[in-house]
Amino acid sequence: MILDIFIDTLKAQKGYSIHTCRAYRSDVSGFIAFFIRPFIQDEAISKASGQTIDGIDETDEENNQTIFLNHLKGLDKNAVRNYLATLVKSKIAKRTVARKLSALKSFFDFLVQSGKIDVNPAETIPFPKLEKTIPRFLSIEDLFYLLDSMKTDTWLEKRNLAMFETFYSTGMRISEIQSLDMEHIDFENQMIRVFGKGSKERIVPIGKRALNTITAYRASLKENFIPVFVNKNLSRLSSRSIRRILDKTVQECQLSVPVSPHTLRHSFATHMLDSGADLRGIQEILGHASLSTTQVYTHVTTSRLMQVYDKAHPRS
Repeated sequence: MILDIFIDTLKAQKGYSIHTCRAYRSDVSGFIAFFIRPFIQDEAISKASGQTIDGIDETDEENNQTIFLNHLKGLDKNAVRNYLATLVKSKIAKRTVARKLSALKSFFDFLVQSGKIDVNPAETIPFPKLEKTIPRFLSIEDLFYLLDSMKTDTWLEKRNLAMFETFYSTGMRISEIQSLDMEHIDFENQMIRVFGKGSKERIVPIGKRALNTITAYRASLKENFIPVFVNKNLSRLSSRSIRRILDKTVQECQLSVPVSPHTLRHSFATHMLDSGADLRGIQEILGHASLSTTQVYTHVTTSRLMQVYDKAHPRS
């Protein structure tokens, strides 16, 4: 079906991750279910199971796509606007609406390239204006406390410390940590070859402390497994397990602030910037395509700087 071909195209041409492709598929399916609603005459085609929009089963992709393709003449800018208005009315978060619009723009571009439609009906529709959120990060003291309080009696505990030391030392995303292989680590030159979003490759420095913890953890394993971080069954650790391990670690050390894998990434960037690191260099290490994405950390450091100034300057 058309959605399968679209998703395969995203994977092949843009190198989108499984998670991104899954989200895009869901977003486009949601729009298709909304769009075909006026054309549904026989309510018997809808099923009781699955998420529905006024009786239309979004999980019945094959049937919905067939109806959609048969009514492409009705696909215009107003149809897209009406769908977005419905999302806003349902109090869907602006970031989610923006993601759904991005998915639709890509899908309609694909339909144009496939000769199914002449123009992209969403091309001139602007994205909702998003508020810039300040990333949550840990203070250096809290982060050191978290890492220093971790036990290393068993190989699993050694693995956990090595994993979170690597998070903080490199600023890597959870998906990048999860997919890391031993061959990607250059112990001699203290570098890691990272495959980020869209399978884009970059070289990231890693500190001696993190490398030492990886070496200690790997030495406790009986075999030289390909994935760096393995579970108790000695297969690659999943992203869900990494989150669960971090939650447990935070709870055990009784840290009073919420911590996620992305918090460690934010903490890395903020601490680097606080210490005088170049913004462009941080952008390259984090793998941000745009400098504007990295610039959000300047708001963090500027805010903290003003707090220090207000407290310390006699005439502030």
